Amino acid sequence: MHFRKVAARLALAGTICLMAVAPAQAKYWQCVPFAREVSGVNIHGNALTWWKQAKGEYKRGNEPEVGAVMSFAPVGKMHLGHVAVVSEIVSDREVLLTHANWSVGGQIEYNVRAVDVSDAGDWSKVRVWYAPIDNLGATVYPVNGFIYPDSAPQPVGGAEYPPAPTIASRNLAQQGILAFHD
Repeated sequence: MHFRKVAARLALAGTICLMAVAPAQAKYWQCVPFAREVSGVNIHGNALTWWKQAKGEYKRGNEPEVGAVMSFAPVGKMHLGHVAVVSEIVSDREVLLTHANWSVGGQIEYNVRAVDVSDAGDWSKVRVWYAPIDNLGATVYPVNGFIYPDSAPQPVGGAEYPPAPTIASRNLAQQGILAFHD
């Protein structure tokens, strides 16, 4: 694995670890501002518009990468789509996602399972962990693909472990969502 991917994984892991020790969520999070804040993919508007807006602005593809945004297509009650950030790759057909406003309105969920259930293994259909049933949900969600950030998130202050807070985690701390100390 090359340095850039390792640095990206460490930076994202540090951000998520720091967020995991946060006090109860004081803010009602929607998926879009949360994904934008954590990933650095600077797209605005409803989640259903992200895939199209990313064209020509960000690299897009059908392979998960840590830090990439999974773009869900609208379906059923999820008529505005959904976006989530890949926090870990478990296997070629399973990733962990960190996202907001999924199982419980406005809350952040860390490292939840998403499984590729597409026939072709191309991440075009997934099932996602649903907290109220403590298991993967029964619904199969269509996925547009993955939007990759412009650059790998870099830890502030060097490559120590755990990584120093990223810009995204500093922004979350300023909003009272995340607690950490320099």
